[in-house]
Amino acid sequence: MLGGRQSDAIAAASAVEMIHNFTLVHDDIMDNDEMRHGVPTTHKKFDMPLAILAGDVLYSKAYHTISSKSKLSSNYTTQLVSKLSKTCVEICEGQVGDIKFAENKRIPTGKEYIKMIEKKTAVLFEVSCAMGAICAKRKQKDVKNLSSFGKNLGIVFQITDDLLGIIGDSKITKKPVGNDIREGKKTLPIILAIKKAKGKNKKIILRVFGNSKASKQQIRLAVNVIRSLGVEEEVGNMILKYAQRAKKSLSSYTGTAKNEIISLLDFVIKRRL
Repeated sequence: MLGGRQSDAIAAASAVEMIHNFTLVHDDIMDNDEMRHGVPTTHKKFDMPLAILAGDVLYSKAYHTISSKSKLSSNYTTQLVSKLSKTCVEICEGQVGDIKFAENKRIPTGKEYIKMIEKKTAVLFEVSCAMGAICAKRKQKDVKNLSSFGKNLGIVFQITDDLLGIIGDSKITKKPVGNDIREGKKTLPIILAIKKAKGKNKKIILRVFGNSKASKQQIRLAVNVIRSLGVEEEVGNMILKYAQRAKKSLSSYTGTAKNEIISLLDFVIKRRL
């Protein structure tokens, strides 16, 4: 789509994946999650100190990979390092926002939640696409367009993931249905549900929200209430809104590569269907 060479992007792509895994390892530690993708998390398998060090190594290796393995000139390599380091700061800012969400008893607004996931999740998608444009030696206009696509793709991914945390098939997601409610996570579907629920319905949701001892029956009842409030449809419309923004970012491009990227976006959306 941008005319670059795959070999020029390998180092950058590897670095992004290392940063991705670094964030997962440390995120699991902060959330004290025991499982990821159906297997024990790093700190559960190897203990906390080794998990922290593993994350640190991945972070360091990412920059070493770009600086030592990139086939691009120093000008482009510097741009890659600058983009990635800025992204890591934003991810940490997003994580701080997520921690504050958890500590604050107030239910955030939908806009506040979107702002938080833009930094915690979407920026990694954004930098992945932006670095692809840099590796293709394209102008800032292309970097900006690809950044916009990645950012909106990331928002779509996270909101869809939030929805699957409520209505998803546990056999596919590897997470118990409604687990986000039990853990008290202020995801978009839960935020909207609490805002919309009244009387008895609100009590049913709040009874299990953040209640680690909530029974499966109570969780199931809360999920049914959330469904009855039309939250799934409302969240689905938001997903489509950001998906359209992502597609609009690529409107000036053509070709097979563009179609493949759009197919990736469509796949993320259809995960919930």
